[in-house]
Amino acid sequence: MSLAHTAAEYMLSDALLPDRRGPRLKGLRLELPLDRIVKFVSVGSPLLLMSLAFAQEFSSGSPISCFSPSNFSIRQAAYVDSSCWDSLVHHEQDGPRQDKMKSLWPHKALPYSLLALALLMYLPVLLWQYAAVPALSSDLLFIISELDKSYNRSIRLVQHMLKIRQKSSDPYVFWDELEKARKERYFEFPLLERYLACKQRSHSLVATYLLRNSLLLLFTSATYLYLGHFHLDVFFQEEFSCSIKTGLLSDETHVPNLITCRLTSLSIFRIVSLSSVAIYTILVPVIIYNLTRLCRWDKRLLSVYEMLPAFDLLSGKMLGCPINDLNVILLFLRANISELISFSWLSVLCVLKDTTTQKHNIDTVVDFMTLLAGLEPSKPKYLTNPACDEHP
Repeated sequence: MSLAHTAAEYMLSDALLPDRRGPRLKGLRLELPLDRIVKFVSVGSPLLLMSLAFAQEFSSGSPISCFSPSNFSIRQAAYVDSSCWDSLVHHEQDGPRQDKMKSLWPHKALPYSLLALALLMYLPVLLWQYAAVPALSSDLLFIISELDKSYNRSIRLVQHMLKIRQKSSDPYVFWDELEKARKERYFEFPLLERYLACKQRSHSLVATYLLRNSLLLLFTSATYLYLGHFHLDVFFQEEFSCSIKTGLLSDETHVPNLITCRLTSLSIFRIVSLSSVAIYTILVPVIIYNLTRLCRWDKRLLSVYEMLPAFDLLSGKMLGCPINDLNVILLFLRANISELISFSWLSVLCVLKDTTTQKHNIDTVVDFMTLLAGLEPSKPKYLTNPACDEHP
């Protein structure tokens, strides 16, 4: 019997989680994986396309090429290119002595509009970093620590029960005290469960998360409007007529009224426009999916931790509206599952609990570890009615 008790003590000692003190949880993820992807793509793609536009401008020189008259010198032709690029206005004859003008400024503003778009898409990230991350990090540190501590307390409780059973000469007294402790809820540690219940009535994190994704959708819609209204208007125009008869040249007869110019950077302009539309069209369903995740609970994570004492009360509250801070915290607990050492142990115990033949006697990790340690999770039948044994 002593050998069996020694083996049970070793098994329970191995089941204890190591105490993590000092610098811990440095790799805590404070952004969900899909949110991180949305951040990198929505901010990084405009910067990448901006670098492409600048690289084309620096490599090929002038973004336009004007067909100057043959009697113009090289310096005069260069002046025509520079003047037409500065004005970037298309002149079109709309009748006798009527000149219709159309500005082509989106070509000139292309790199700067991409930079503005990247800064705009980074604003929701800054909102999350300053409005939600400080509170979220403290919540996760406390909850992860308490979940692991609750598991350790359950294991130490079984160790204590095993020692009491060894020292107790009368099994009736031991099982009476054990049942009394369960009725008085001595095995339950309600601090964490009550803290999570309070988070279910809080809405600051979920409001910030909703605002972040709503801003992303709003800025994406504004990008569509900008591209559709300004870029589409000049998307197919490769050539334009430029007028340089201004200022001192307005009375020069040898200077033609209009000079035809070709936009050599039109291909880059089209690539940037189409790429922006494609990228943000792909991001919209991802952002909407992030929002829909707040409409359902992570039941698997909760079911695993329901093996902890008093944690089963959470399943009753889970039937309420999931749009609250608790649901956001559960999403981030799932993202930081590697920091939850107790999760792997409890997952194994859940699988074993489902396969055991005594399902009706096992509710918590205390019951299961009690069974593994060699003790019955409930009072044995031969101790329930001792009078029947004396008078068969």
